[in-house]
Amino acid sequence: MTICQTASKTKAALAAAAVLGLPVPAWAGPADTYYERAFVVAADARCNLFAPQIDAALNAATAQARGAALRSGAGEADLAAAAARARSRAGTVSCADPQLATVRARIDGAFEGWLRTPRMVFPGARRAWTANRVSSSAANWRLQQMSMVGASPVAFGYAGEGDAPGLTAVVSFVGRSRPYAARIVLRDPIRVPRPWLAGDGLVPVSAQASLWATGVSPADQTLLSEGRRAGEAWRFPAATTAALQRLDPRETFAIEFHFRDGSVATAKFEAGDFTAGRAFLAMGML
Repeated sequence: MTICQTASKTKAALAAAAVLGLPVPAWAGPADTYYERAFVVAADARCNLFAPQIDAALNAATAQARGAALRSGAGEADLAAAAARARSRAGTVSCADPQLATVRARIDGAFEGWLRTPRMVFPGARRAWTANRVSSSAANWRLQQMSMVGASPVAFGYAGEGDAPGLTAVVSFVGRSRPYAARIVLRDPIRVPRPWLAGDGLVPVSAQASLWATGVSPADQTLLSEGRRAGEAWRFPAATTAALQRLDPRETFAIEFHFRDGSVATAKFEAGDFTAGRAFLAMGML
């Protein structure tokens, strides 16, 4: 099933929520879609409507809708208010309402395609996240975004063997020099509570937080970029996940590679639909 077909079926199912008399938001398009999905998520949380795999698919679709709405120009405060209205409306609907049962049946059918989808691309403004649910005993990328530092490709995301991949950056540097350390830099929410969207979206050094890699090893051949024969795999702590999920989808984060001569090579990434990609993976491997 193509992404367009899946999105079309999903939107048609979520539109069924209108039978419950949902108020129409002031905006159209992506923000409207986010409102609809936020309502269904809230109704599910209250009434336990869906099986765990459908829950994961619905959460992925809702996170994707939020990112699309922000990229289309909807304000963060407006989306927060829309989510609050959706939760409030869901709180007034009886779990035994037959119309809610109709919504449940239609969404179950729409997301059936998502459950069978092995791979999905979550586009961003500049870069995309690619998710992969195909089981493999070899090291593999589960969620990946590509960047470059000079002539060297850098891939970042969830990679590893089996079904429990870790956050990893794989880089194939040109030349003999190799970094001795690597870290992720991103907005510090304590210093700058609002999304930083100026310039290329990467917050100034004075307001950055950082998470240092916990280790490095030669990268498995299956994780290397096309045409590369060697590279290093840098592993990052589990706390990195929460830090990335706090970012606005339009924000930039970077991976810095530090060399012993004092130089730093920086690869930039887009937060994008990182949360949606993780929720897609939560549906389980195929």
